[in-house]
Amino acid sequence: MREWRRWVSALATGALCAMAFTSAGAQTDKPTTANGGEWKTLFDGTSLDAWRGYKADKVPEGWKIVDGTLFKDTRVADLVTKDEFGDFELSLEWKISAGGNAGIFYRGTEEYDHIYWSGPEYQLLDNEKADDNNSPLTLAASAYALYPPAANAKPKPVGQWNMTRILAKGAHVEHWLNGAKAVDYELWSPDWEAKVKASKFKDWSNYGRAKKGHIALQGDHEGTLAFRNIRIRELK
Repeated sequence: MREWRRWVSALATGALCAMAFTSAGAQTDKPTTANGGEWKTLFDGTSLDAWRGYKADKVPEGWKIVDGTLFKDTRVADLVTKDEFGDFELSLEWKISAGGNAGIFYRGTEEYDHIYWSGPEYQLLDNEKADDNNSPLTLAASAYALYPPAANAKPKPVGQWNMTRILAKGAHVEHWLNGAKAVDYELWSPDWEAKVKASKFKDWSNYGRAKKGHIALQGDHEGTLAFRNIRIRELK
């Protein structure tokens, strides 16, 4: 009888531990960590309330919601977040048409005529057919014109969804594509300064200097482009 009671007690303890583990697992479904805040949805498939045009109050014509995606099928003005972000992790999915070219800008300001004159760019590209595929510095997931993506960071075939993550904390920046780290660099480092000086960005003195700014989606290329599940969290 005593052994049976011990067995029941152990079974109950195990069940309680399993319940505690399940509860803890459920909590991890809420994507927070010790180093990051709660995720904030920027696009949930139903609303563009978090967005506006560059130097504009409203969402530009041509950006629309189609089947739960943020979609454009022609050349349109760039879309920017209403809020600004400094240290953050951005997560989203995207797909692009054959020959397509676009980008995601971060820490962009509105001091210039175009956001790419201030904000570093995560390149979105059809690596196979786009005109910008002639240099590693402009392939998908590159830090546009500055740092090429790692060889194992490749976009999926045209028409399939890609997963992108951008992390920026202080000077440190990472680009991720489909689970692979594509780019890892330090803003304002001697290496970065040299690369900027050797690029077209040398003409804009405040390129990449802001420590806080807007997230922007580039729309000024032809072709179709779609986004979904856009979310961001601030890093501590």
